[in-house]
Amino acid sequence: MVKNHHLAKAISDVSWYELTRQLEYKAKWNGRKYIKIDTFYASSQLCSVCGYQNPDTKDLSVRTWICPKCGAEHDRDINAAKNILTEGLRQIA
Repeated sequence: MVKNHHLAKAISDVSWYELTRQLEYKAKWNGRKYIKIDTFYASSQLCSVCGYQNPDTKDLSVRTWICPKCGAEHDRDINAAKNILTEGLRQIA
């Protein structure tokens, strides 16, 4: 169904909505907090060590990068996960 270009975006949006709805439901069921991070949070662009925002990493083909400010080497996905965790903890503090 996603191959149908007329329906692809709607189907993908519903899928993400359903996933987040289920996560929120399961969190409540198990007495956990569900924290939603803003869609436009620049998680993969921020250095998880010093906080520098690297605009050169907007291109999705950049998988690893070195922070020009502190010299830390980052894998795009691992760095984003660390930043999302930090942002979630900041929101509940």
